[in-house]
Amino acid sequence: MFFKKIIGIKSTINNNIDRRAIIGSGTKVWENSQIRENAIIGSNCTIARNVYIGPGVKIGNSVKIQNNALIYEPALIEDGVFIGPGAIFTNDLHPRAINQDGTKKTEEDWNKEGVKVEYGASIGAGAICIAPVKIGKWSMVAAGSVVTKDVLAFALVAGVPAKQIGWVGKTGVKLIEKESNLFVCPETQNQFKLSDGNLVEIN
Repeated sequence: MFFKKIIGIKSTINNNIDRRAIIGSGTKVWENSQIRENAIIGSNCTIARNVYIGPGVKIGNSVKIQNNALIYEPALIEDGVFIGPGAIFTNDLHPRAINQDGTKKTEEDWNKEGVKVEYGASIGAGAICIAPVKIGKWSMVAAGSVVTKDVLAFALVAGVPAKQIGWVGKTGVKLIEKESNLFVCPETQNQFKLSDGNLVEIN
Protein backbone atom coordinates (compact mmCIF):
# COMPACT_ATOMS: atom_id res chain seq x y z
CA MET A 1 0.00 0.00 0.00
CA PHE A 2 1.25 3.43 -0.95
CA PHE A 3 2.99 5.18 2.02
CA LYS A 4 1.96 2.45 4.44
CA LYS A 5 5.49 1.92 5.75
CA ILE A 6 6.51 5.54 6.23
CA ILE A 7 7.59 5.75 9.85
CA GLY A 8 7.84 9.51 10.31
CA ILE A 9 11.56 9.98 10.94
CA LYS A 10 12.60 13.61 10.81
CA SER A 11 15.66 14.06 8.63
CA THR A 12 18.90 15.32 10.16
CA ILE A 13 21.33 14.02 7.52
CA ASN A 14 22.83 17.28 6.28
CA ASN A 15 22.09 20.90 5.48
CA ASN A 16 20.62 20.01 2.07
CA ILE A 17 17.77 18.08 3.69
CA ASP A 18 15.23 20.24 5.46
CA ARG A 19 14.53 19.23 9.05
CA ARG A 20 10.80 19.21 8.25
CA ALA A 21 11.20 16.49 5.60
CA ILE A 22 10.11 12.98 6.56
CA ILE A 23 12.18 10.02 5.34
CA GLY A 24 11.32 6.35 5.86
CA SER A 25 13.65 3.64 7.16
CA GLY A 26 16.21 2.15 4.81
CA THR A 27 16.13 5.10 2.42
CA LYS A 28 19.54 6.28 1.17
CA VAL A 29 20.19 9.86 0.12
CA TRP A 30 23.44 10.49 -1.74
CA GLU A 31 25.55 13.63 -1.59
CA ASN A 32 24.46 17.03 -2.93
CA SER A 33 20.79 16.11 -3.12
CA GLN A 34 18.32 18.69 -1.82
CA ILE A 35 15.09 17.65 -0.13
CA ARG A 36 12.80 20.53 0.72
CA GLU A 37 10.44 21.16 3.61
CA ASN A 38 7.49 18.82 4.16
CA ALA A 39 8.62 16.38 1.48
CA ILE A 40 7.66 12.82 2.38
CA ILE A 41 9.81 9.91 1.21
CA GLY A 42 8.96 6.30 1.96
CA SER A 43 11.07 3.33 3.02
CA ASN A 44 13.91 1.65 1.11
CA CYS A 45 14.23 4.36 -1.53
CA THR A 46 17.41 5.45 -3.29
CA ILE A 47 17.86 9.17 -3.91
CA ALA A 48 21.05 9.50 -5.97
CA ARG A 49 23.44 12.46 -6.31
CA ASN A 50 22.28 15.99 -7.17
CA VAL A 51 18.55 15.21 -6.99
CA TYR A 52 16.12 18.02 -6.18
CA ILE A 53 12.84 17.20 -4.42
CA GLY A 54 10.49 20.14 -3.93
CA PRO A 55 8.40 21.16 -0.90
CA GLY A 56 5.59 18.76 -0.09
CA VAL A 57 6.49 16.22 -2.79
CA LYS A 58 5.24 12.75 -1.82
CA ILE A 59 7.27 9.66 -2.71
CA GLY A 60 6.30 6.09 -1.89
CA ASN A 61 8.37 3.04 -0.92
CA SER A 62 11.14 1.35 -2.93
CA VAL A 63 11.45 4.26 -5.37
CA LYS A 64 14.73 4.80 -7.24
CA ILE A 65 15.58 8.33 -8.37
CA GLN A 66 18.80 8.63 -10.36
CA ASN A 67 21.39 11.45 -10.52
CA ASN A 68 20.34 15.02 -11.41
CA ALA A 69 16.59 14.38 -11.49
CA LEU A 70 14.41 17.42 -10.66
CA ILE A 71 11.08 16.68 -8.96
CA TYR A 72 9.07 19.86 -8.50
CA GLU A 73 6.07 20.11 -6.21
CA PRO A 74 3.32 18.98 -5.98
CA ALA A 75 4.53 15.75 -7.61
CA LEU A 76 3.14 12.44 -6.33
CA ILE A 77 5.21 9.30 -6.90
CA GLU A 78 3.82 5.92 -5.90
CA ASP A 79 5.67 2.77 -4.77
CA GLY A 80 8.22 1.04 -6.97
CA VAL A 81 8.76 3.87 -9.45
CA PHE A 82 12.05 4.31 -11.36
CA ILE A 83 13.10 7.84 -12.37
CA GLY A 84 16.14 7.97 -14.64
CA PRO A 85 19.05 10.42 -14.54
CA GLY A 86 18.27 13.96 -15.55
CA ALA A 87 14.49 13.48 -15.64
CA ILE A 88 12.43 16.60 -14.92
CA PHE A 89 8.92 16.93 -13.51
CA THR A 90 7.61 20.46 -14.16
CA ASN A 91 4.89 22.29 -12.23
CA ASP A 92 4.01 25.44 -14.19
CA LEU A 93 2.01 25.42 -17.43
CA HIS A 94 2.44 29.17 -18.00
CA PRO A 95 5.87 30.06 -16.58
CA ARG A 96 6.65 33.72 -16.01
CA ALA A 97 9.09 35.38 -13.62
CA ILE A 98 6.98 38.54 -13.40
CA ASN A 99 3.32 39.59 -13.41
CA GLN A 100 1.73 41.74 -16.11
CA ASP A 101 2.60 44.88 -14.16
CA GLY A 102 6.28 43.94 -13.98
CA THR A 103 6.27 42.92 -10.32
CA LYS A 104 8.06 39.73 -9.34
CA LYS A 105 5.79 36.69 -9.08
CA THR A 106 5.33 35.27 -5.57
CA GLU A 107 3.84 32.00 -4.31
CA GLU A 108 0.42 33.68 -4.29
CA ASP A 109 0.69 34.42 -8.03
CA TRP A 110 1.55 30.85 -8.96
CA ASN A 111 -0.83 27.99 -9.82
CA LYS A 112 1.25 24.85 -9.35
CA GLU A 113 0.35 21.68 -11.24
CA GLY A 114 1.73 18.25 -10.36
CA VAL A 115 2.98 15.12 -12.10
CA LYS A 116 1.59 11.83 -10.77
CA VAL A 117 3.48 8.60 -11.39
CA GLU A 118 1.64 5.40 -10.53
CA TYR A 119 2.89 2.10 -9.13
CA GLY A 120 5.85 0.44 -10.86
CA ALA A 121 6.20 2.94 -13.73
CA SER A 122 9.58 3.94 -15.20
CA ILE A 123 10.71 7.33 -16.46
CA GLY A 124 13.75 7.20 -18.78
CA ALA A 125 16.88 9.31 -18.63
CA GLY A 126 16.39 12.94 -19.60
CA ALA A 127 12.62 12.62 -19.97
CA ILE A 128 10.52 15.71 -19.21
CA CYS A 129 7.02 15.34 -17.80
CA ILE A 130 4.93 18.49 -18.28
CA ALA A 131 2.37 18.87 -15.48
CA PRO A 132 -0.47 18.24 -15.09
CA VAL A 133 0.04 14.69 -16.32
CA LYS A 134 -0.48 11.14 -15.00
CA ILE A 135 1.91 8.29 -15.79
CA GLY A 136 0.01 5.00 -15.43
CA LYS A 137 1.13 1.95 -13.46
CA TRP A 138 3.86 -0.24 -14.98
CA SER A 139 4.15 2.12 -17.97
CA MET A 140 7.49 3.17 -19.45
CA VAL A 141 8.58 6.57 -20.74
CA ALA A 142 11.55 6.29 -23.12
CA ALA A 143 14.70 8.32 -22.56
CA GLY A 144 14.56 11.87 -23.88
CA SER A 145 10.78 11.93 -24.26
CA VAL A 146 8.59 14.96 -23.50
CA VAL A 147 5.33 13.82 -21.93
CA THR A 148 2.46 16.26 -22.42
CA LYS A 149 -0.51 13.87 -22.08
CA ASP A 150 -1.53 11.13 -19.65
CA VAL A 151 0.13 7.75 -20.19
CA LEU A 152 -1.95 4.56 -19.91
CA ALA A 153 -1.01 1.68 -17.62
CA PHE A 154 1.54 -0.65 -19.30
CA ALA A 155 1.99 1.80 -22.20
CA LEU A 156 5.40 2.40 -23.81
CA VAL A 157 5.73 6.01 -24.97
CA ALA A 158 8.57 7.79 -26.76
CA GLY A 159 9.34 10.97 -28.67
CA VAL A 160 8.75 14.72 -28.59
CA PRO A 161 5.93 14.97 -27.80
CA ALA A 162 5.69 11.44 -26.45
CA LYS A 163 3.41 9.04 -28.30
CA GLN A 164 2.54 5.45 -27.54
CA ILE A 165 4.64 2.99 -29.53
CA GLY A 166 3.64 -0.24 -27.80
CA TRP A 167 2.96 -1.97 -24.50
CA VAL A 168 5.31 -3.31 -21.81
CA GLY A 169 4.90 -5.93 -19.11
CA LYS A 170 6.00 -5.76 -15.49
CA THR A 171 9.59 -6.68 -16.41
CA GLY A 172 9.81 -3.69 -18.76
CA VAL A 173 10.06 -5.91 -21.86
CA LYS A 174 7.94 -4.89 -24.85
CA LEU A 175 4.89 -7.12 -25.28
CA ILE A 176 4.22 -9.10 -28.45
CA GLU A 177 0.75 -9.13 -30.00
CA LYS A 178 -0.19 -12.81 -30.15
CA GLU A 179 -3.57 -12.22 -31.75
CA SER A 180 -6.03 -9.35 -32.01
CA ASN A 181 -6.15 -7.53 -28.64
CA LEU A 182 -4.12 -10.27 -26.93
CA PHE A 183 -0.51 -9.60 -25.92
CA VAL A 184 2.16 -11.76 -24.31
CA CYS A 185 5.39 -10.99 -22.48
CA PRO A 186 8.22 -12.87 -24.22
CA GLU A 187 10.12 -13.11 -20.93
CA THR A 188 7.45 -14.29 -18.48
CA GLN A 189 4.74 -15.54 -20.89
CA ASN A 190 2.20 -13.49 -18.92
CA GLN A 191 -0.77 -12.51 -21.06
CA PHE A 192 -2.58 -9.18 -21.37
CA LYS A 193 -5.87 -8.24 -22.99
CA LEU A 194 -6.76 -4.93 -24.57
CA SER A 195 -10.24 -3.84 -23.45
CA ASP A 196 -11.77 -0.44 -24.22
CA GLY A 197 -8.30 0.94 -24.93
CA ASN A 198 -6.80 -0.24 -21.64
CA LEU A 199 -4.43 -3.17 -21.18
CA VAL A 200 -5.30 -5.65 -18.42
CA GLU A 201 -3.22 -8.58 -17.21
CA ILE A 202 -5.22 -11.80 -17.45
CA ASN A 203 -2.86 -14.35 -15.81
